[in-house]
Amino acid sequence: MSEINIYCDESNHLESDDKPMVLGALYCPRSKAATINSRIREIKTEHGIPESYEIKWTKVSKKYIQFYFDLISYFFDIDEIGIRVLVASKKGLDHKKHGQSHDDWYNKMYFQLLTKVIQSESTYRICLDRKDTLGKERVNKLREVLCNKEFDFKREIIKEIREVHSNQVQMVQVIDLIIGAVQFNLCSKDSEKENQAKRQIVEHLKKKSGRTLTVNTLPSEFKFNLFFWEGNGKK
Repeated sequence: MSEINIYCDESNHLESDDKPMVLGALYCPRSKAATINSRIREIKTEHGIPESYEIKWTKVSKKYIQFYFDLISYFFDIDEIGIRVLVASKKGLDHKKHGQSHDDWYNKMYFQLLTKVIQSESTYRICLDRKDTLGKERVNKLREVLCNKEFDFKREIIKEIREVHSNQVQMVQVIDLIIGAVQFNLCSKDSEKENQAKRQIVEHLKKKSGRTLTVNTLPSEFKFNLFFWEGNGKK
């Protein structure tokens, strides 16, 4: 069995925020993870950026624009790396009707994100960006439902799901950048006042992915899989 690492992050998960929640997963063979991390550090060095610099969408500026271009290009040029992004609309959510809390819905969206990535012929170790102090319970529940879906009752397919601090895991930082760009493309007004560096990164991502970032890809798409989830029973 091949062993796969999955690195996940989310944006706008709060119920009070009317923007769509965006979840992202970056996956690669576990055997390639050290090489990929090393290359990220090299790209930072090439642009005069400290290795400790945390890659975050909220920190994007013109100063490091070429760095972000090169980073995105690297991830799309490596065959073994795949990305899946789920955009979940909060419009029309009725948690009471479905007997769930907002956290329950959040977990269901994470299930939708990961279930298309996980295949029974491989094993997986999953890193989630730390969300809050309730993470352990949430992680345990997510592993339970994913294992049940794969009939992985001995926990042999999904070997581990754990929370990490994004400033310590570079590939979680990269997926933060990707989902930030997807959300910006959906929610920005494309005006002169918007962050032009972010707009440039969005356009670079569109070019490298060959996607508009506004419609679903095929469910089988490996390199850049994009799925829009709608409430009111629409999926």
